[in-house]
Amino acid sequence: MERESMQYDVVIVGAGPAGLSAAIRLKQLAAEAGRDMEVCILEKGSEVGAHILSGAVLEPRALDELIPDWQAEGAPVTTPVRRERFIFLTETGGMSWPVALLPPVMHNKGNYIISLGNLCRWLGERAEALGVEIYPGFAACEVLYDEGGAVRGVATGDMGITAEGEQGPNYQPGIELHARYTFFSEGCRGSLGKQLMARFDLRQGIEDQTYGLGLKELWEIGPEKHRPGMVIHTAGWPLDAETYGGSFLYHLEDNQVSIGFVVGLDYKNPYLSPYEEFQRFKTHPKIRAFLEGGRRVGYGARALNEGGLQSLPKPVFPGGVLVGCEAGTLNAPKIKGTHTAMKSGMLAAEAAFAALGEDRGGDELTEYIDAFDNSWVHRELHAARNFRPSFKWGLWAGTLLSGIDQVVLRGKAPWTLKHGHADYESLRPAKDSKPIEYPKPDGEISFDRLTSVSFSSTNHEEDQPVHLRLAQESVAIDVNLAEYDAPEQRYCPAGVYEIVRDDDGSNPRLQINGQNCVHCKTCDIKDPRQNITWVTPEGGGGPNYPNM
Repeated sequence: MERESMQYDVVIVGAGPAGLSAAIRLKQLAAEAGRDMEVCILEKGSEVGAHILSGAVLEPRALDELIPDWQAEGAPVTTPVRRERFIFLTETGGMSWPVALLPPVMHNKGNYIISLGNLCRWLGERAEALGVEIYPGFAACEVLYDEGGAVRGVATGDMGITAEGEQGPNYQPGIELHARYTFFSEGCRGSLGKQLMARFDLRQGIEDQTYGLGLKELWEIGPEKHRPGMVIHTAGWPLDAETYGGSFLYHLEDNQVSIGFVVGLDYKNPYLSPYEEFQRFKTHPKIRAFLEGGRRVGYGARALNEGGLQSLPKPVFPGGVLVGCEAGTLNAPKIKGTHTAMKSGMLAAEAAFAALGEDRGGDELTEYIDAFDNSWVHRELHAARNFRPSFKWGLWAGTLLSGIDQVVLRGKAPWTLKHGHADYESLRPAKDSKPIEYPKPDGEISFDRLTSVSFSSTNHEEDQPVHLRLAQESVAIDVNLAEYDAPEQRYCPAGVYEIVRDDDGSNPRLQINGQNCVHCKTCDIKDPRQNITWVTPEGGGGPNYPNM
């Protein structure tokens, strides 16, 4: 069966904040100019918002620019930040740090606590009302190129391929979507974006990206404990001083709180489990007090870019652009990336619209680079560039250095710090590391991994090829297990990777439970030999987050 094809002016891969904002801006410009503009969005989740996971506190600057009357139009942005706290935790207590002494970039006056998934659903409705075609449940799995090597679109994955790689009874070939320009907005560590960076050498001369793994739960708590609009961040316990990370607890509406934990994926101890650190964090007296008597209603995990300006790849190549977290526009000290992702999508849309008006296509949108470099996004990221690399010297030195950079120098230091290495290079051998004893979950505040995965509504069609590929199967045992005690068992927040043995303890082998995968991409980032590659599974698979 041959693949059908469809032609558009712009195809966008990913219905996240960047992709949706780009689509809306293209249609706005077309309406203003009285021009036709065919725009399509492919979304691998079962619906818009199904794979969206973030804290989230929204800085509404980009939303104000994109849809000035968003409040009147009923955007799900209704809980303003009313109170903030920052706590350095010890094992049994903690010290509150006056918010007034925090860097101004970390203040949240004028921001809103939201469900980013719900905001994306609302943006999707706005996009469709403008005529954007959105296809959820269709995963872009292949980049298409023309004879000259320029990107000419993408193809969706075949449906109904069996685990053996054969065409099953429900087989349907993928569809090719051709475009004059293709926007890639898959989010952090996008599978197609990773291929494009390699093919076009987009990371030449820049710092390696550094990442964090964010884990989040949504809770319903007692009304007597609920403080709508309260934002709490912590640093310190349970992480040691050499490991970057921290937490958030955001009080939304309707007695709900988002609680989350972020661990920098440049951590060194192979025995560390970000998931178990999160569960341990929730048992701290200052945190447990909010959750006791409450009910957990959701769980998820997602990697996030933390590298900043010095880690941004070249965002353009013949026929396409990278936008949002696909490129890495998150502002680390703000702990926010939605507003920057949205603005990057809008800037790319404006550049593409102008180029299409000149009957161009398939070339490099260098105008996007110029617009980005002259935007408030670039100014934000430039001021924030030294924050994350300050912490490669540990919590206390990092706090001091970042404080000087952000409070005293206001992000205007005449130097730019380097990260120095990729995250996968940072693990110490197991023989040089101390095992960590994690407490058993109590089933009330802390939970086991598989129970948590059930709260993400994750599902994949079982009879399909495994979407977690090993370059060499032997590396999992000969290197990962032998040298690092199989860290994939611990860094995966969904129990995908498991070392199994025969009854007598012999013949160790790696078992991949792909059905559990929540698409966080941590394995693709942290594997010490880069032996694991995450590829797109059949469309519609993965988590189904209702309001995360």
